[in-house]
Amino acid sequence: MGNKITTNDKIRNIKINNKIIDFSTPKIMGILNLTPDSFYDGGNYMDYDSILKKAEDMIQNGADIIDIGAVSTRPGANDVAVDIELKRIIEPIKLLHAAFPKIILSVDTYRAKVAEESIKAGAQIINDISGGTMDTRMFDTIAMLKVPYILMHIHGTPQTMQNSPITKDVITVVRNFFEAAVTKLNKLGVEDIILDPGFGFGKSLESNYSLLKNMEDIRVSNLPILAGVSRKSMISQVLNTTAQEALNGTTILNTIALFHGANILRVHDVKEAKEAIGIVEFMRNVEC
Repeated sequence: MGNKITTNDKIRNIKINNKIIDFSTPKIMGILNLTPDSFYDGGNYMDYDSILKKAEDMIQNGADIIDIGAVSTRPGANDVAVDIELKRIIEPIKLLHAAFPKIILSVDTYRAKVAEESIKAGAQIINDISGGTMDTRMFDTIAMLKVPYILMHIHGTPQTMQNSPITKDVITVVRNFFEAAVTKLNKLGVEDIILDPGFGFGKSLESNYSLLKNMEDIRVSNLPILAGVSRKSMISQVLNTTAQEALNGTTILNTIALFHGANILRVHDVKEAKEAIGIVEFMRNVEC
């Protein structure tokens, strides 16, 4: 399991409007949190100038996608009303779409209403941390919008997910979830799907690392896999450090993820992720 560098030759493309995103080279998704309480950078990007500057920096450093979120989904985070989420996110989407019309904008939301309004405002991908489990209208909404969908596995909700995390058979649990959800989405006509194992979302420390080691075993229908490990507690728990000090650990895990099949890295630190991809890609092309 996963002891070779994955070539990604057969990974399915994703269509965004008339543009084809292929994964012959892994892509980078830069994180832009518009929240006051995210676990790492909460409160840093609460005005238009800081939002534009952060987006510009990520694009210059090599981001292919910018993922915008207006609700913190860290363990134990308080829920936020839908009107507050919309107020936080719609104008920044319009701002970024106007300022950087070529960049792909993804919206991190588990609400169908927010998904619909975000796409109308200029976003192109919906990134659902609940995989359709927290809003039963989400799958139908994605089918109606005809946009790519990031399907993440979560055990519970952000408020409850660490109360009783998955401690065994995590590969089977996540794969079964993906198989069932992808089948439902396909029946609705949704084909452009990205899989996210949901590192840290209701899994024990050991289960997170089991997922990392065996990502190819959870891949369904040759769909691309997103790895989101940036500065998470699965790093700080092993190294006895903090999210603020976890950049080196993040780069290590991103590199491991690339070796085990990741096609997209979702990161706070784009430059370092770009360098990890560059080295792994060079190594892939070295003849033995």
